[in-house]
Amino acid sequence: MRSGIRKKKRWIWPLILLVPAALLAGGIFYIRETYTIREVYVEGNLHYTKEEIMGFVMKGPTGSFLSRLSFLGDNSLYLSFIYRQKGVGNIPFVDTMDVSILSPDTIKITVYEKALAGYIEYLDSYLYFDKDGYAVESSKVKTLGVPQVTGFTIPHMVLGERLPVEEEAIFDSIMNITSLLKKYGLTADKIHFSPSGETHIHFGAVRAALGSGEDMEEKIMRLPQFLPNLTGRKGTLHMENLNDDSPNVTFTPEAAGE
Repeated sequence: MRSGIRKKKRWIWPLILLVPAALLAGGIFYIRETYTIREVYVEGNLHYTKEEIMGFVMKGPTGSFLSRLSFLGDNSLYLSFIYRQKGVGNIPFVDTMDVSILSPDTIKITVYEKALAGYIEYLDSYLYFDKDGYAVESSKVKTLGVPQVTGFTIPHMVLGERLPVEEEAIFDSIMNITSLLKKYGLTADKIHFSPSGETHIHFGAVRAALGSGEDMEEKIMRLPQFLPNLTGRKGTLHMENLNDDSPNVTFTPEAAGE
């Protein structure tokens, strides 16, 4: 009789251990199948591609805790825990990124990039600065929609500090023009300051010659009236003498190869 009881006990203990293990395995399977990310929406990104943004969020920066648990990076439940009430920071060109869980298998990543006013070429890299003239990032990658600024030099550069331009007046002009371009919805390729103090703004193959600092806002404000009619053309749009008394502008085309 006792031997039968002992045999029954030997069967009970494996069952007691098997049931929780089966429940745990079933729970893991359910979570894995239900919360595996299959759709990702990314908005607000200019400097980085969608795939790069997904890599930052779902894999984490190299050496981070999340990167060591990369097998969980495609799990929305885990991401919602990691990024709860905080964004993704410490990424060049990005202030922060917010991760929203739209459904168990869908997330949305909202990117808030640093406001870049322009860039200069410095030591074989692109040095980006913000609207206040502080060096934001140095990169080998050119960001679309950010104008190159030429016509001045800097003796040295330190990230996070203001660009050490030799002439403060030129620096003020840079900040004024980049802010005006943004104000009137214009995207320039290059802003050039000549040695004589004249300003040239390049929009593709069209160069807008704006002269010196007089009536600069009025000239930039008028650019959207002229640029659409010059699509596909190459030359100089002369606006040096544009003012209330002289409202006309002229366009001097350039031959191919010039």
